[in-house]
Amino acid sequence: MKNLILILFLSLFLGTASVFAQDIKAYQNYDFVAGDKIIFSDDFSDSQTGEFSTHWKLNGGQGVVNMAGDEKAFFITKYYTALSPRVKIPNYLPKEFTIEFDTWLDAAYDSNNGVIICFKNGDDCPVRITTNNSQWICENPEGRLTGELPKSVVGEDYFNKWHHVAIAVKGGQIKIYCDQYRVLVVPEVAFKATTIAVLGDASDGMNMMFKNFKLAAGGDMNLIGKAFTDGKYISHGINFDVNKSSIKPASMGEINAIAKILKDNPALKFEVGGHTDSDGDDASNMKLSEARANAVKNQLVALGIDANRLATKGYGETKPIAPNTTFEGKAENRRVEFVKM
Repeated sequence: MKNLILILFLSLFLGTASVFAQDIKAYQNYDFVAGDKIIFSDDFSDSQTGEFSTHWKLNGGQGVVNMAGDEKAFFITKYYTALSPRVKIPNYLPKEFTIEFDTWLDAAYDSNNGVIICFKNGDDCPVRITTNNSQWICENPEGRLTGELPKSVVGEDYFNKWHHVAIAVKGGQIKIYCDQYRVLVVPEVAFKATTIAVLGDASDGMNMMFKNFKLAAGGDMNLIGKAFTDGKYISHGINFDVNKSSIKPASMGEINAIAKILKDNPALKFEVGGHTDSDGDDASNMKLSEARANAVKNQLVALGIDANRLATKGYGETKPIAPNTTFEGKAENRRVEFVKM
């Protein structure tokens, strides 16, 4: 039965383009800023298809890594599925952190829940954030808050598409985004979460997936401003399509913040440097990193920044800031740096 389900998944998604419903222009007012220190990251690229992911622990239910279009994703395949990231530090959540991932929900679910993010403290789950077609939910010790996507997005315009989810936690405040929309703000939550888990209730033949999962410490626009005035900012929130220089739309929160800082400080000039991990050959990485640096410059110019204030350079894999021997280290090395000239 399991093999039959996997074949069904593969037949549904081979040849399906993994594109987002929205383009960069739709993100012009997006204000999510990702954390600047990677705690955990997994795009499932080094997990074997048809098997469980090497970077997660299965705490209940069932799941499997398979191809969804041209990228790997994690398929939640049973009710009451729960998994947690393999992080070496026992209680790894700082006071401020961000979570990002892409999610897909089959239209057959109708109004049922999608992926759930659980903020844990030991075995307890004091805060649960539920993604959904229409109503997004944050259950916490103070109560149950809900938010909604615009009516133009819900229903058939939501299902059977990839959507980007972003969650920012700062002190007791939680901001939750779906694509370019801020769907829910929880002003104050008294909780002391130390770890996270991903939950999902899936039925046979109904696809519930997630991919490109990233947990990072930080996520503060004010810190970006300080880093710029100090002379160097390292961005892990500007992301690109796999092996391409096209900027992912959800990167626009950070790019918008950088553009504002440059407009507020017209004397600042920066080199935009592209950096890769060690996967692939040196020449290709150098070329890719240069193309990505140019793409970031071009986007900032499109937002009104004078091109003469921005130089670009590709460094490839020549300047790692973390070991390329771990998945998190590689995620740290894939970055864009802004260095004052």
